[in-house]
Amino acid sequence: MATGSLLHYIQFVERVYRTGQGAVLSRMLSLRDEHIGNRNLRSGDISKYVHDNCVAPLDEIIVAHLLCVKALFMHEYMEAYNYQSNCVTAVVKLLQSQKEENWSLPLMYTVCLDLRLVARKADGSNSQSSHGKIMEKAAESLLACFRVCTADNRSSDFETKKLGMLNLVNQLFKIYFRINKLHLCKPLIRAIDSSPFKDQFPLAQQITYRYFVGRKAMFDSDYRFADEYLSFAFQNCHRRSTKNKRLILTYLVPVKMLLGFTPSKYVLQKYDLMLFWDLVIAVKYGDLRGIDTIMEEHESFLIQAGIYLMVEKLKITAYRNLFRKVYLAENNHQIDIACFQAALQIMGQDDADADETQCIVANLIYDGKIKGYISYQHKKVVVSKQNPFPPLSSFY
Repeated sequence: MATGSLLHYIQFVERVYRTGQGAVLSRMLSLRDEHIGNRNLRSGDISKYVHDNCVAPLDEIIVAHLLCVKALFMHEYMEAYNYQSNCVTAVVKLLQSQKEENWSLPLMYTVCLDLRLVARKADGSNSQSSHGKIMEKAAESLLACFRVCTADNRSSDFETKKLGMLNLVNQLFKIYFRINKLHLCKPLIRAIDSSPFKDQFPLAQQITYRYFVGRKAMFDSDYRFADEYLSFAFQNCHRRSTKNKRLILTYLVPVKMLLGFTPSKYVLQKYDLMLFWDLVIAVKYGDLRGIDTIMEEHESFLIQAGIYLMVEKLKITAYRNLFRKVYLAENNHQIDIACFQAALQIMGQDDADADETQCIVANLIYDGKIKGYISYQHKKVVVSKQNPFPPLSSFY
């Protein structure tokens, strides 16, 4: 097929279409298949030739696909996006016409994935467009497919198009996270969580879904929920998918640390995330200077991953651990503010004065991380005689 004629390609695709071979059809209309290198498929009057030699509605899909291939070959990414968008629209029509079938779902997956990838290229090459606008338009096309799937009310598990929902939701998540519009994820999450098929989707799709929903929960400061979903994604991700497991851990580890759990040094070594082990040590000993150094050295990684502020929050845990050491050293439930201030200065907060120290202690008391109160008259912190520093795992 990589060297066949245009007519040969059309006849083969039509035969696959007539026999309902969804997986093969999706490959023959994929922008990532080897057939796109065949120059015979991007020469001549493609539109007229296809319409003259192919049945509807398949002809519209093939025309849009081949014109997109031609535009990509010419590096006309905006034009390619428009053609691929037309391809998705044509596939929507096909899905709507297939009332009692869902064998074409693999085709829908492929053209939607290709649309997202082309939209990303178009976004990057179109200086006249503000960042993310083309990808946002692509999301609207994917939502059209999603609506077709959700509208299928047949009771048969094998034939319903609802089985295609999660694949599309994951594609939409990738767009919304990229353009930073996470609020648009909420109705999609509700749709999946209320679906009777939510446990029947392929495991790979469930892992991707849990990963993104876990990340969203992390940004919403729902750390228990984030821990549950990210842990599912990590535990069920294939052991050979090292890159994906490392990506999941990038978010799971700081969530675990905020919940008071220490990640395994072995696991962090295995996935080349030792910066978190350095962070574990710094937080454990209340080494504020060490935390600042780690954040400075790995700033670009933390910002790119979107966890810079998460790591910043770990300073609260570091303060709590540092002040607990002061309490243990003093062996008294009444501790001078000056002792806490001295500890802060030793650990890198050189400019910490009494007022700032009191403010930090007050916040820890308000958050429940220290049980006690501040006696401003005596400039002391009076901590509870019973469990003055509750375990972090009891929070959130």
